[in-house]
Amino acid sequence: MNALRQLRGRRAAVVLAAAAIVAVPTVALAGDSHPDKTQAAKQAIKGGKARNVILLIGDGMGDSEITIARNYQVGAAGRLAMDTLPLTGAYTTYAVQKASPNLPEYVTDSAASGSGWATGHKTYNGAISVTPDEKPKPTILELAKAAGFRTGDVTTAELQDATPAVLGSHVISRDCKGPDAMATCAVNDKVNGGAGSIAEQLVQTRPDVLLGGGKQYFDQTVKAGKYKGLTVAQQAQVNGFQIVTDAAGLAAAKPNQPILGAFAKNNMDLEWTGPTPTRTGTAPSTCAINAARTATQPHLVDMASKAIDVLDKQTKNSRKGFFLQIEGASIDKQDHAANPCGQIGETVGFDTAIKKVLQYQKSHPDTLVVVTADHGHTSQIVETATLGYTATLTTHDGANMTISYATSEITGSQQHTGTEVRIAAGGPQAANVLGVTNQTDLFFTMKRALGVN
Repeated sequence: MNALRQLRGRRAAVVLAAAAIVAVPTVALAGDSHPDKTQAAKQAIKGGKARNVILLIGDGMGDSEITIARNYQVGAAGRLAMDTLPLTGAYTTYAVQKASPNLPEYVTDSAASGSGWATGHKTYNGAISVTPDEKPKPTILELAKAAGFRTGDVTTAELQDATPAVLGSHVISRDCKGPDAMATCAVNDKVNGGAGSIAEQLVQTRPDVLLGGGKQYFDQTVKAGKYKGLTVAQQAQVNGFQIVTDAAGLAAAKPNQPILGAFAKNNMDLEWTGPTPTRTGTAPSTCAINAARTATQPHLVDMASKAIDVLDKQTKNSRKGFFLQIEGASIDKQDHAANPCGQIGETVGFDTAIKKVLQYQKSHPDTLVVVTADHGHTSQIVETATLGYTATLTTHDGANMTISYATSEITGSQQHTGTEVRIAAGGPQAANVLGVTNQTDLFFTMKRALGVN
């Protein structure tokens, strides 16, 4: 009888522990009782319109990059915030060839893929919201703004980098970031009657919130037109933008006028540092907080929180809500650099921003939240050292995880891959991410959710 009581007590403890674990998504689900999720899935499928749409892009964040970050941060059986969205599918990311648009370019860059989900049109690598014939196409942010929604564009990269650029600019090459960098975009140059560089066009599109890096391009001088002789930042000020350059300025910025926050000359600083992979691997180690990161720079979660707060206040008494894009940009950049801790730290930072967004959605269920990537990348979890470059990290589980980068020499740039990537969502119209879709389908899902033409 005593043995039976002890067994029942242990079972009750396991049930209570499981309940506690399930309540916190970032803790391992060791006590999961494998419930039937049919009813929860049915409840997650909602049609109709969304008041708000928040799109979160993990640049280069394929399934491998997600798994690496999950294993390291919360363990193999744990769950990140991005893992808790109720509806998940996959989407294809291919671009098209500029000279032969009927032929696919199987491995996309961020510009072509971003242009796809921003405009609903396939295009060539390097294009920023123009089709292969170099014609501009309206973006989801531009359509939302024209329809009376408030808008925001947030990144840890330069604001002129591909993903933030595709929402508010149209140039034939992603390299045309500022007035001094227009050599490959003569047709877009203001001196030739064009709309200007990416920096100039972003300011002209006038989202309500623009937060990220790329200060050097906003500091360049406009060369033609009404604002000739002013810097792009001064042009923004003339048009009502608050200009902020550090975390304190961001915190103090008022919600009653547009905010342009440029917090670094180029990309924002990394969250974590760690070992450099070698041909023969590394001794098991852990990641460290980047001590060189300046405290004056806000983290992605700080920028996301401010953007949501500002846009929510701006739309409080309006019938229409907002569209907001938030990018974790340097997942990609550190995958290119074969920097496992840099890559993981940026993924964890991105996931922290996702958690903040999901907290907002919980009290605003009329918000469509989509989490996805623009393309896959190189890093792979492997058994032992490979023909490429490997590093071994000790994870949350206390186990060793070996990560391989094998598409370039360590001094070069690791390559994107042409794989499909995860897309997950919750809220009105989220069911449209189910199955295998195309990144251009995301544009129509968001457009339908907002009810814009």
